[in-house]
Amino acid sequence: MIINSNIAAQSSANALGANQVALSRSLARLSSGSKIVNPSDDAGGLAVSLQLDAKAQRTDAAKSNIANAISFTQVQEGYLKKVGKAFDRMGELAMLAQDVTKSADDLTAYDAEFQKLGVFITTTATKDFNGTSLFSTTALAINTDETGGIFSMAGMNLGTTAAAIALTNIASAANAATALTTVKTETTTLATARANIGVDQMTLSYTSDQLTVSSENLSAASSMIKDVNVATESVAFAKHTMMVQSATSMLAQANQLPQSLMKLLG
Repeated sequence: MIINSNIAAQSSANALGANQVALSRSLARLSSGSKIVNPSDDAGGLAVSLQLDAKAQRTDAAKSNIANAISFTQVQEGYLKKVGKAFDRMGELAMLAQDVTKSADDLTAYDAEFQKLGVFITTTATKDFNGTSLFSTTALAINTDETGGIFSMAGMNLGTTAAAIALTNIASAANAATALTTVKTETTTLATARANIGVDQMTLSYTSDQLTVSSENLSAASSMIKDVNVATESVAFAKHTMMVQSATSMLAQANQLPQSLMKLLG
């Protein structure tokens, strides 16, 4: 038996130190909810999870852009719906003005309403959405994914329509006939524009749904890499706790061995 070197105590101390490190790591994982507390825990997994998280954030940003684009088209449609009603009334007035039984005063009254509706359309053509013109020929480029993919949303130049309407009047039966032709033409243009807006809304809505699924999948993939399994880690924590307690007890016992040997010398 040796008293100069307490090998048993050194072994117990080493085991205690290792178990304390493992216990601290397990405690950190449980308290943080992540199994990658330090880069050294899983350097490769950390790199992959960071890339997945960044991709998910870009995907969410693209989804936000699409939501704003859908709002843009909804505002467009709201205005154009009112313009459509104005066209309906203008067409009706143009027909009434061609009635040979109408007096000059009647035509003047009809034309006054016709012109007011024309001003309404002209004013509508100048509306914007957060500084972006609602009605211009310029197509809008909408980001549709995290890589910067673009969906081109065609513009609708209501200004041209308003200018065409502004050149007409129904102050006479002949003028009313010309105005009616213009109103019918611009009504067709408006109908086409509203149909295109509907297609854009549908496409953007489908794209937004795709991005939602993609974001969920990216988050799930990242979670599999970095998030701690609480049940498994709790078992490990209990194990390391017991090992620390055991190693502490054994170290205490090992430190008593030299004192036992001293009794033999006494």
